[in-house]
Amino acid sequence: MWVWKKWRILAELNRPFIMINSNKDNYCVILAGGKGRRLWPCSRSKRPKQFVDFFSTGKTLLQSTFDRVGRFMPVENIYVSTNHEYAHFVLEQLPELPRENVLSEPIHRNTAPSVAWATYRIMRRSEKARMVVVPSDQAVINVDKFVDNILCGLDWAAENDCVLTIGVKPTRPEPGYGYLQVGEMVGDDLCRVKSFTEKPDRDFARMFMESGEFYWNTGIYVSSVRHMVECLHRIFPEMLRRVDTMTPGASTLDDELLYIEENFPAYPNISIDFGLLENDTDVCMMKGDFGWADLGTWHSIYESLSKGVDDNVVIGSNVMHEDSRGNIIKLPKDHLGIINGLEGFIVAEEGNVLLICKKEDSSALIRKYISETQIKYGDEFV
Repeated sequence: MWVWKKWRILAELNRPFIMINSNKDNYCVILAGGKGRRLWPCSRSKRPKQFVDFFSTGKTLLQSTFDRVGRFMPVENIYVSTNHEYAHFVLEQLPELPRENVLSEPIHRNTAPSVAWATYRIMRRSEKARMVVVPSDQAVINVDKFVDNILCGLDWAAENDCVLTIGVKPTRPEPGYGYLQVGEMVGDDLCRVKSFTEKPDRDFARMFMESGEFYWNTGIYVSSVRHMVECLHRIFPEMLRRVDTMTPGASTLDDELLYIEENFPAYPNISIDFGLLENDTDVCMMKGDFGWADLGTWHSIYESLSKGVDDNVVIGSNVMHEDSRGNIIKLPKDHLGIINGLEGFIVAEEGNVLLICKKEDSSALIRKYISETQIKYGDEFV
């Protein structure tokens, strides 16, 4: 069973590009600018997780996401949001993507400013556009269902002044995810979002799951470009008023890039999740059922994959283990790990860093270790 389920996840990450649908008014924004520090040391500041073949499938997480979206989206309508530090990875890994579709930011900010820029770029091409925003670091088991959900969402967004997010039913009390509370039903598998809670502690996460009223937030958002602009104006009123002074019909791409270089650092550091779900009163949720996994933390990856002998998860590594249970292990391909008497740990090595740390709710610990490592030993270890 473990081998079968793990094969399913890895096979979908490596699924070939096959266009099954296309609509010139549909656009996609792939968010690929994060530093991925929660998967340190295998995700590093100079090469974060989205640009890594994390599961040894032959494709990076970004390439897998691009191929998945490319099944229903014209390549010229796909934008990748990143920053100057990582833009070369995008161009190298997605050679078919038009160069002007790489939205390279001058400074690291959170995802709401990234979506704001992408939305205005799309609106310049078509005020009738519908858009979907997807993170670059997720796994999807059933791509056909995923495609069907997104296409239905894009059609719905064309007719409704509402942002649509995709929620999936929780299978465990995961404290590393955001939780959407089901509100009034507005259609088949569609409801209003009554409340949003970002990364609750484990007790609250368990209560949410057991109530049956909460879904995991996938961070996937669908909207008409016109309505998304209205939402973003509520989040960034001052910044976007300046953008509006750039008449779409008169300004050039060079004008836009100059504006971003000069003004992007002034954008507040706000996530699109916080900006839309905590500041917008009219957000709906589609109940998705396509086998979703966030690849953001060691703990979430461990929980998402079926387990091997003694509940260990070994990712692309040569390992001999004895009297060891509940560990997640990722080592360089040319290394051999021999592990005895370890339970509930992360064992991860990349380059010049080896991490051995308790798996349970490890994100805070890893942030602490990164900070201390950077201060004591310098950026080359981060």
